[in-house]
Amino acid sequence: MIVIAIDGPAASGKSSVATRLARRLGFAHVNSGGMYRAVTWEILRQQIDPSQAGSVEAAVLRMSVDSGFTEAGDSFIRINAEMPDLELQTLEVNQSVSTVSAVPAVRILVNAQLRALAEKRPIVSEGRDIGSVVFPETPHKFYLDASPEVRHQRRAAQGLHDSIEKRDRLDSSRANAPLKIASGAHVIDTSHLTLEGVVETISGILCKSGILPA
Repeated sequence: MIVIAIDGPAASGKSSVATRLARRLGFAHVNSGGMYRAVTWEILRQQIDPSQAGSVEAAVLRMSVDSGFTEAGDSFIRINAEMPDLELQTLEVNQSVSTVSAVPAVRILVNAQLRALAEKRPIVSEGRDIGSVVFPETPHKFYLDASPEVRHQRRAAQGLHDSIEKRDRLDSSRANAPLKIASGAHVIDTSHLTLEGVVETISGILCKSGILPA
């Protein structure tokens, strides 16, 4: 099993970097955030209050879930026979995903899907606890960060206007698998780096690990 773990807060560049890096390596790209968003979308679709952890847990235990890879090498998740796409970027999902993700049953569900995907092929996976909780044994851990100003600009460019500060507070303070820098992770500030610059930085480190040829 080969896993490249990329963690960091919202708008630190994780998804774009992970996608580009996976293509360069010939690995699959696993978007854990998309999985949490999909679960959140289904919770909202069932008109369940995300703040009611017991109700969220009960719904999760009833869910029929499967995941896999597209032909392009990107992960997908299907919940109750539905595979949401653009719905995952709605304001409602953005505002609720941190709350839903804090429910232990939700993390257990998503972590099981992530580990099952990693058994199938080498992956680049990004999220908030990939290196610290999901794949703590991988030697290939990275933590991306950026200044709040830059992260706000990136969210606005995506057409998203949720609160970075609130997301950070919820993700970092939750009791179950909080956002943190995994032991042994390489920390990269992406504030003033281009996408390609971040990928090159990570690639250079992976060369030394034998993942990429020098």
